[in-house]
Amino acid sequence: MIEFVPAEPVSLASPCVNVCAMDQATGWCLGCGRTISEISNWSAKPPEERRSILAALPPRMAELSSRG
Repeated sequence: MIEFVPAEPVSLASPCVNVCAMDQATGWCLGCGRTISEISNWSAKPPEERRSILAALPPRMAELSSRG
């Protein structure tokens, strides 16, 4: 029997933009703002954890942007 697995809601999809370089000062990815531990096994993380990570990204990206 084939089990149907629904697609991940867009709101919980990986925020990766294929710019994978880590900021030395913060440890955040310059492309998406996540740390290595947040990036690893993204699809296996519970939805609550992904939501929490996603909520932290806008201020991180703003900080990275303001620093140049």
